Amino acid sequence: MKIVSRNEELLRDALSCLPQSSSRTNLASCNKLIRIEDISAAAFKIQCGVQKTPCMYSRLSKQYGMDIYLKKEFLQYTGSVKERGVLYLLTSLPQDQQRKGVIVASDSSFSMAVAYHASELRIPVFVIMSTSTSPTRVKMCREYGAMVISYGTTAKDSQLHARRLARENGYLYLEEEDSAVYLSGLGTVGLEVYEQVPKLDAVIFPAGGHCGLLAGSAAALKHLNPHISVIGVESESFPVLQQSLKVGHPTEDQACNNPHFYGDVSGLCFGSNSLQLTGKLVDKVVAVREEEILISMLRLLEYERAMVDAEGAIGLAALVAGKLPELKGKRVAVVICSGNLDLYLLQQCVARALTLDNRVCRFSLVISDCPGDMSKLLEVLAREEARVLDIKQERTFVTTELFTVEVICTVETRDKIHTAQLKNALLERYPATAWIER
Repeated sequence: MKIVSRNEELLRDALSCLPQSSSRTNLASCNKLIRIEDISAAAFKIQCGVQKTPCMYSRLSKQYGMDIYLKKEFLQYTGSVKERGVLYLLTSLPQDQQRKGVIVASDSSFSMAVAYHASELRIPVFVIMSTSTSPTRVKMCREYGAMVISYGTTAKDSQLHARRLARENGYLYLEEEDSAVYLSGLGTVGLEVYEQVPKLDAVIFPAGGHCGLLAGSAAALKHLNPHISVIGVESESFPVLQQSLKVGHPTEDQACNNPHFYGDVSGLCFGSNSLQLTGKLVDKVVAVREEEILISMLRLLEYERAMVDAEGAIGLAALVAGKLPELKGKRVAVVICSGNLDLYLLQQCVARALTLDNRVCRFSLVISDCPGDMSKLLEVLAREEARVLDIKQERTFVTTELFTVEVICTVETRDKIHTAQLKNALLERYPATAWIER
């Protein structure tokens, strides 16, 4: 958590790195980072303000050959695990700063968490958003109790305006980073998972540009049981954490080509604290493709009735993609950290995931334009138990013989095997069938 204001010196005691530990953990060499005592203190302080979310056995376990437990952090009030770090930070502020207020400038889950918890603590809170922000996010922040101001056409415009307001009015400008207080709050997830699931073999977290949850929880888990594997998962499109671990410092060389889909996980905001903790305590960092994240979102929606975003689904995507074969037969917890998926993206994500999962397919064929031929095609589809989603007929621009019609059909199938069976049945009856590949 980055703190910027003219009153920054007031926060030095609350937000400086906590005293070096001389206890059993190996965090002492990590630049005086967080200790298990710090995480336990955070857990005690925020216990009445955030949900102790369930960590439940998943129906996906049999499908992937291991005991999977899902830590459902998307059930927090604002739909994000970031409430833990935000609440601990806000309760650590001096009273005079709480009276003056705080200000943030983004449309992220972090801003929504600040809006909600600052309002609950009766701290004046201002959120600056660009004019391109989703109207839904603006509405939600206002409903949480924040004063929302639309300013500028880009995120940078909003940030500059927020900093100016902070200087002029004495507000505290908050920007997500990796202070000891923020990491301690996020680390309480590790404490809860350890308590809720006995005999754990591994815990999987989202990583990428925001690895505070991974770093803070690793500090807790490795202290409680060094044999638990802690694994981070990031996108193959921008493996910022893996690149940063290689060079030994945060790197901004990787750019996300789809920030609306990836949301908070696409930004680069971890600092040296998170990077050192990750390098010291995290056993493995793997990368997954966008297609695998979409299928993971589909699995969670179907099997868990959980509508999550890319950040929430990316941990499970490593299991969906088979990137962790060493966990077969093991007891594994996966942190589902965020459920802030914009509604306009939901339909696109589900439709694309069904196609990637070979559950929706499209083909074209040419039949004679005579009564009864279309019904014969539909009979084939009914016999093969394919559900017709859309059917189109093209007569004018058909390049085959006269009095024929090109039929383009979109159907839903059960799985890849069912799709192959349908394809064979159509080719047997209509040899010229063209299968439109995804």
